[in-house]
Amino acid sequence: MSIELRDRFFVLSAGDAPAEEAARYRAEVDATDAEPAATVDGLDISWHPSARFKAVRFIDAERIDERVRELFARPSADAPYLAAVFVDPHELSFRTFENIVPLDRLFEDVPLEAELAERAEHADGVFSFSLRLPAEARARLERLDELKLYVPPLNAGSRGGERFIFHSALLAEALGAAVADALPPATAEGFSHVNPVFRCNRFEPGDANFHRHRDTPYFDAARRHISRYTVLLYLTGGTGSPALDLVGGAALSEIGDFTCVIFDQRYEHEGAPYRDGRKVFLRTELIFTADEVTEAPEIGELFSKACYLTGESVFAPELARHADAYYNQVAAAHWNGLGEGPTRETFVHKEFRGVHFVANGYDFWFAKSEELSLAECAAITLLDYFNCKLGDTAFRALCETEVIESDDAAWIPEFLSARRGGSVMTRVDKSAFFPEPERANNSICCPFHSSGGYDPTRHGEIIDLYTDAQSFAKAHILPAPILMLGEDVALDPDRFVIQDNLIHVLGKGALQPVNFAACWNDESIPEDYVVVAAKVGVAQFLVPPIIYAESDGCYHLTFDFFRNSWMVDHQRATIPIPRITEDQWADPEERSRAWRRYVDDSLVDDEHPLPPSDLWDDEEDDWDDEDD
Repeated sequence: MSIELRDRFFVLSAGDAPAEEAARYRAEVDATDAEPAATVDGLDISWHPSARFKAVRFIDAERIDERVRELFARPSADAPYLAAVFVDPHELSFRTFENIVPLDRLFEDVPLEAELAERAEHADGVFSFSLRLPAEARARLERLDELKLYVPPLNAGSRGGERFIFHSALLAEALGAAVADALPPATAEGFSHVNPVFRCNRFEPGDANFHRHRDTPYFDAARRHISRYTVLLYLTGGTGSPALDLVGGAALSEIGDFTCVIFDQRYEHEGAPYRDGRKVFLRTELIFTADEVTEAPEIGELFSKACYLTGESVFAPELARHADAYYNQVAAAHWNGLGEGPTRETFVHKEFRGVHFVANGYDFWFAKSEELSLAECAAITLLDYFNCKLGDTAFRALCETEVIESDDAAWIPEFLSARRGGSVMTRVDKSAFFPEPERANNSICCPFHSSGGYDPTRHGEIIDLYTDAQSFAKAHILPAPILMLGEDVALDPDRFVIQDNLIHVLGKGALQPVNFAACWNDESIPEDYVVVAAKVGVAQFLVPPIIYAESDGCYHLTFDFFRNSWMVDHQRATIPIPRITEDQWADPEERSRAWRRYVDDSLVDDEHPLPPSDLWDDEEDDWDDEDD
């Protein structure tokens, strides 16, 4: 049944099926429950759609646990290394909204020498060129439309068509060299590179326009990089009315295939489908090195609100238009200063297990009470913004949510004062997860030589493995400010340092490398005796300080997640807690109990090392007890 659901999804995605058949399929999906098959980037994934897992994404199949990898479809014949996975849209946050597909492999074996010829200047800062490429490279670009990677865009309410997003450093490098040669010297001054993230857009005749908007500039303060020009590479040609309209600049009604349009991002623009065929084009941007860029905190505030409302639109679709309005205001502000925005502001009132708060993505308000600590308010803010999972459920799905529009925030203190709540988080002694091992008995050899009296808790080699496993688990658990124990949330108040009007959230530090050492005349191996005692979810954050103020009986927290002087990050992981089994013999047939099997390999790195495990090597061995 699940295989049928998986395969029918891609058949119906072609759009040729009758509406009744598609409706029956959606009903079957809604009636299907499924457990996650694996986890990638903190997202649970399924190999077929279900009532929970409805959003399709494409990832490198090598990133999927090899034990379930073959269950996932490879729908793109031209990119067979890409697997289709289904995720729960309620688990998405601003870090995972977009699915950026790795496509460098598509271009790695073809010549990519590019030339932008026949330059035409249509208005100030608006250029068009003819892109010349070797035939094989041109064919590879044309095949993008046939990869079957299109998904509905997040902003589907303000645009028609379909798109997918991909990354190709090879394509960006080739275009970058062509741009550097083709742009007028004054325009190219400070040019650094082409953004390697591309959006592949497809419109059919009759689709809705991509409504008037400005492209939001890319900005990296650390590298002094900023985008200034948008690049549109039309893989198909056609006519529109107009096909591209740059407000106050130029209007292009007829576009040839492999035309490249480069325009200043100050321009508002709108795109229409071709009247006479499919419109396929790539969008990226030119990145420049800026000598001086003035940071405007109020623009970051608006961008935080836009991203937050985009995530909330999964639960309240009407919020998508408010998010679009913020995005457009942000884009305009980068060039013209902060102008007039929406006359009314959008807020989200949430209730999480009795705690009420109001948020807009930048500001978070809580009713002040003796039971609810400031650290707990900061923790709820983090859980909400990053949409962390508690057990198997995303934080936002655990909240009761109400959208409220108002002229300002003056109503919030009185609103929350009637809805005070108590603490919803426990305190945890992390050292309780890591009991000291027994003292080693050096006379113990192995089960084979112990005549039924084998005690793994006293065996030196197993104790060494146990303490190494503890070191690994401690490195992830001890620094975590928030732990998820099933659906319960535990707070480590020592990781929230309150100083003046700032709440500093302490993150994970580096672990020093652990040195590992090995007569086992027995089919079991030492790792079989270190098993899982419990699983603890940890949430690690690398974020700027949270600013807070107390007024009118409220805690008012402000959190600028997009301050460019900070590298903002969040990691959610499940850490297995090791223990030594008291079994006198660990049956190799039950090797799935071993602690090492439950470690997410993405957490193993130079700072958090683990040696190669014998567990997988032994699976390939054929035990032969015959006479030698």
